[in-house]
Amino acid sequence: MKLPSLVLGELIATVPIIQGGMGVGVSRSRLASAVANEGGIGIISGAQIGFTEPDFETNSLAANLRALRKEIRKARESSPKGIIGLNLMVAMNHYKELALAAVEEKINLIISGAGLPKDLPDLVKGTKTKIAPIVSSGKAAQLIAKLWDRKYNHAPDLVIVEGPEAGGHLGFSLEELNQNPRPELGQILLEVKESLAPYQEKYNKDIPVIAAGGIFDGNDIAKYVKLGAAGVQMATRFVATDECDADIRFKEAYVKSKEKDIHFVKSPVGMPGRAIINTFSKRSEEGRIPVTKCYACLLPCDPKTTPYCISNALIEAVKGNIENGLIFTGSNAYKIREIISVKKLMQQLVAEAEIALS
Repeated sequence: MKLPSLVLGELIATVPIIQGGMGVGVSRSRLASAVANEGGIGIISGAQIGFTEPDFETNSLAANLRALRKEIRKARESSPKGIIGLNLMVAMNHYKELALAAVEEKINLIISGAGLPKDLPDLVKGTKTKIAPIVSSGKAAQLIAKLWDRKYNHAPDLVIVEGPEAGGHLGFSLEELNQNPRPELGQILLEVKESLAPYQEKYNKDIPVIAAGGIFDGNDIAKYVKLGAAGVQMATRFVATDECDADIRFKEAYVKSKEKDIHFVKSPVGMPGRAIINTFSKRSEEGRIPVTKCYACLLPCDPKTTPYCISNALIEAVKGNIENGLIFTGSNAYKIREIISVKKLMQQLVAEAEIALS
């Protein structure tokens, strides 16, 4: 059985795979355009995207806005017919400015998690940019759909359901993550689909629901498609690709990792995160790492009390200083054996999924 296309109004992804946004700098234009060229949806992460700009240290907002526009244009140049999206964390300072800049650049899709994107419909009003919240429960999906409906007369164009096996910031408490069994993605997916049904009917539109978090191969894709997902979002698998925007040492950390190396970390965002154990993560567990420079990147972060500077930690990692940076990852990174091209990975995933669906 052939994998279904992912339809977002006039946008059609022939392969229903969204490459998850990974910051800082792990997924920029090179990775996003490569995925889009293979029929998926490529996502640029907006988190501190300007870290390589010369004025980042002195004016991070200007650097981030300039870099965001550059990366969207580069992605569009490399994939003129592909679907390019942007991932923005609601917890970021200057969320609105970054979203508006992306809309001006005619980004196809904005995906937002790490909080509820309450005002996102207003930021894309009158444009063709699609919007998608990331949720981790049916309750959260219902809350955002109800809010957008009441305040903006707008329904989500897409909803991404992220389960507890995801990488980076997680929408679950540490207590929930340490439960046995943990909350199950398939069950949450069904609850989200049910919560969105009234809004699909009211707006006479399909709201595709995407499964995310711990999805590793074509068998996983087929599993969630059979459960009613319109597609999947995958991030970790795309790190170990030639086109991933991170340093080769960052990619090799995934390939070399073992299951025991992947654990939960405390994040200044106020949510647990999942990362590969290294010198930095061990130091952060032993006590607070003083902040010498604050980039004012996160709303809930106080440089006087934060456990560490997440911007600096993520920037060091993506640049290849892997022992002194934070290496976010999904739970299945240890299964990765090699670094391959995006084309080869996408072909493998599609072939595995179609065999599993047959």
